[in-house]
Amino acid sequence: MPSDASAPTPGTPSLLRAINDRAALEALLAHGSLTRPELSRLTGISKPTASQLLARLEETGLVMRDGVREGTPGRTAELYRIVPSAAHVAGLDVTPRRIVAAVADLTGTVVGEHVLATPGRANVDAAARAAAAVDGAVAAAGLTRDRLNRIVVGIPGAVNPATGRLGYAAHLPGWHLPGITGHLAAGLGLPVEIENDVNLGALAEMGAGQAAGVRDFALLWVGDGVGMAVVLDGRPHRGATGGAGEIGYMPAVGAPLVRGARLAHTGGVQTRIGSAAVLALLRGHGFPGRDVG
Repeated sequence: MPSDASAPTPGTPSLLRAINDRAALEALLAHGSLTRPELSRLTGISKPTASQLLARLEETGLVMRDGVREGTPGRTAELYRIVPSAAHVAGLDVTPRRIVAAVADLTGTVVGEHVLATPGRANVDAAARAAAAVDGAVAAAGLTRDRLNRIVVGIPGAVNPATGRLGYAAHLPGWHLPGITGHLAAGLGLPVEIENDVNLGALAEMGAGQAAGVRDFALLWVGDGVGMAVVLDGRPHRGATGGAGEIGYMPAVGAPLVRGARLAHTGGVQTRIGSAAVLALLRGHGFPGRDVG
């Protein structure tokens, strides 16, 4: 990971302030408007320290006063809350058929969405398509791209950290450039992270789903293909090549082997329990249907 000259130095007051600020922001995100004593109680930060950090966060535009809480013993207590417009992020969900883009504010509220159809497989410019999807979402949010702080791209594949290339995604033309993350960042003019879509699903489950409070678990994902996220000690485990959860390519009894993963969904576990296999099974038992993904 590249060094950040602005990062707090371990063991210094600036690091302690950063830790306290983060704890306060997380409490405000989780609980909504809070008074100084409530914030102190939830975070374990002393009341004087809570007063100092609230003043600091208010000065930087991350929190604002939100009225008063009356009817409690003692003095009327001022309320503080997150400023939603203080930061924005965009998330892209990329498939061969379309890119869904969503913009969210600092509280996680989605404020703009856009769906970009992506037909055709020739002469695909991944950065141009990503930019078009992002611009559609920020326009729907009444913003411009320069108001975004970061873009996260969820993709049915995995970036090899050693080569910077996208793997396990032969069905996504135009996304296999060396250093694809840097290519997108340069084209969009913003920090970009590319993450496996199932890993992102696992993070969502940890944040507000069935895995809330769970540090070690696996998430099985069945769609066009089959994928899995492995979370160890609260972090996605990606493996040496980024494809630790790509179980769809594992050998399966009665299924052809996938050699080099050059063609999507042509062998291994995914041909037995992926969406195409499920549809074929249903049709074999007289249930009509079609893939609407």
